[in-house]
Amino acid sequence: MEARTLTAPVAQHGEGPVWWPDGRLRWVDMLAGDVLSLEADGRVERHHVGDVAAALRPRIGGGAVTGVERGFALCDPDGSVRPLEPLWGDPGVRMNEGACAPDGSFWCGSMAYDAGPGRGALYRLASDLSVTRELTDVTISNGLDWHPDGTTAYYVDTPTGRIDLFDWSPDDGLARRRTFAEIAPADGAPDGLTVDGEGGVWVALWGGSAVRRYAPDGRLDEVVTVAARQVTACALGGSGGDELFVTTSREGLAPDDDPLAGCVFHASVGVRGQAVRRFAG
Repeated sequence: MEARTLTAPVAQHGEGPVWWPDGRLRWVDMLAGDVLSLEADGRVERHHVGDVAAALRPRIGGGAVTGVERGFALCDPDGSVRPLEPLWGDPGVRMNEGACAPDGSFWCGSMAYDAGPGRGALYRLASDLSVTRELTDVTISNGLDWHPDGTTAYYVDTPTGRIDLFDWSPDDGLARRRTFAEIAPADGAPDGLTVDGEGGVWVALWGGSAVRRYAPDGRLDEVVTVAARQVTACALGGSGGDELFVTTSREGLAPDDDPLAGCVFHASVGVRGQAVRRFAG
């Protein structure tokens, strides 16, 4: 299956697509610090939230929660941005990717700008705005999502070349880590992911020009090719819930290299996604 372009190359480092409850696709131009929105007439609108816009999810009361360079921010329905207290002081580390858990908490992981080994972590923002560090010794904290039954979570630390599986509960958090799927280096590096309504895991392959679907048993089930090398993340949505939206990046590329990098791509995949989980804070 081949994905088609949905937008022009509008992002330098497109990431974190989300099908919003209002029927729009939103994603981030991460290192520009912008949230992008695809309007019904095809226009792409930008809203600046900070030095970095790492990931975002809707809030139950309206607006959004966002991972910013060194922590979290709340975006109110009127567009105003309220940064929370920074979680660290090291300017060499930034947030990277995140998602909401079934209990309404927002999770976002970090990485070093130079991708130094073990300098990142995975953080949980609770509805009362308290923060806990859930994983340490992470290098590039990336894709994260939960199975529809809410009992397991899937997670990528990109340099491992794996999608890992955890047991999860609101009380115990992440437990019993094990390998769900391994990706050969020649096929690309695992990046962002989403879990569909059947429990299938869709993962973007940085350097691999593709998104793969793994069946709930870990078997490779589908490959969607993308006409850009640096594929960053994916989400399911659209009017029927079965369109795959794929973000890509121009980071590190020359102006005339990989001309469709920075576009959003999409494909009708015949599998419905889960409704986006909202932050309860």
